[in-house]
Amino acid sequence: GDLISRFYDVESGSIVIDGIDIRDYSMESLRKNIGIVTQETILFDETIEFNIAYGLSNYTQESLFDAAKAANALTFIEEQPNGFLTVIGEKGVKLSGGQRQRLAIARAILRNHPILILDEATSSLDTESERKVQSALENLMRDRTTIVIAHRLSTVQRADLIIVLDNGEIIEKGTHNKLLGSKGLYYQLYKNLNLDNIDGQ
Repeated sequence: GDLISRFYDVESGSIVIDGIDIRDYSMESLRKNIGIVTQETILFDETIEFNIAYGLSNYTQESLFDAAKAANALTFIEEQPNGFLTVIGEKGVKLSGGQRQRLAIARAILRNHPILILDEATSSLDTESERKVQSALENLMRDRTTIVIAHRLSTVQRADLIIVLDNGEIIEKGTHNKLLGSKGLYYQLYKNLNLDNIDGQ
């Protein structure tokens, strides 16, 4: 994620978007077209509306409402004492982890970036929160290029291409079904995950 956004530059090889090396784009052009949702949500001791629309001035109340709804955040926002005008505390301390993530997703939906990076976006959530966030992420990923970095296989199963890394090297790539059929590391991870789920029931 940091390489694509050029917080760091590659030391060998290149990263291209539409056939153009990202180093040939201006930093402003590159970053205004890339949205990032991480496990550490950046929130301010401000209103919910401020946190969703942070940095934007040309949004409408309708687009704010629609973004919150698509992020599965509207219900809990409307349950807050002052709705969208509720102040959420430093780093969103008055909200749960899943609620904070859904605000970050609403922010990304409102910005409508053509390229999206999800960097361990559900890794810190409990199972129930993950379900709600995963549904919101599916709305966010629709009709855009999305790069998902995750250890949880539930986050990547529907991807067009899954790349499996081990010690920084690509060892497998393909769809979920293809990788299961090859019975490599991805298969072992998936098998272990399902065994854990069975044991936990």
